[in-house]
Amino acid sequence: MINRIFLIILFSVIGCTLLPAQEQGMASYYSNRLHGRRMSDGSRYHRDSLTCAHKRYPLGTMLKVTNLKNGKDVIVKVTDRCGSRRIIDLSYAAAKQIGIVSSGVAMVRVEKYTPQEGIPFKINDITDTPELDFEITERNEDGTPIWMKSGDKLDIKHINRPERRHTRTAGNRKRNK
Repeated sequence: MINRIFLIILFSVIGCTLLPAQEQGMASYYSNRLHGRRMSDGSRYHRDSLTCAHKRYPLGTMLKVTNLKNGKDVIVKVTDRCGSRRIIDLSYAAAKQIGIVSSGVAMVRVEKYTPQEGIPFKINDITDTPELDFEITERNEDGTPIWMKSGDKLDIKHINRPERRHTRTAGNRKRNK
C-alpha cells in the first residue's frame, strides 16, 4: 500500500515538472526601458544579447525559438522569468533576428536547443598543412648571432657590473659649516 502511494506521488510530481518537447504560443520582446536592469539569474539585461524570459525552463537553458509566420529562428539563453500572458519574452536582438520587432508579438514555437556533439571540422578538411623547418642559428666570427650584422656589437657592459649601493646614512652626511 505504501509503495503504491509513493509511486502515485512520484509520477504526479514528475508529470507536473516535465516540460513538453516543444510548445507554441505568443511571444513578445522586452521594452528598451528595461535595458540595464537585473535579470533573475543576476546578470543585467542588454538589448543586444540573445536572451529570453520563460516561465518554466531552468535559468541557463538554451532554447530555439522559431517564428511560425516566416520560419526564422534564433537560439537564446533563459536568463529571466516571464508572466503568464506569453510563453516567452525575447530580448530586442532576438526579436529583431526572427522579425517580430515591427508587430511586437508573434506566434512562435519554442523547443529546447541541444548543440550537436562532435568536432566542427576534421583535420582532413584542412589542405596543404605547412611543415615547420627548424634550424640552429649559426654565429658570426665575433660570437654574435648570425641575424645581427657583423659590425654590430652587443651592449653587455651592464650585465656583469655590480650594483651600486648608497652607503651614506643619516649619520655621515656632510654638514654645512
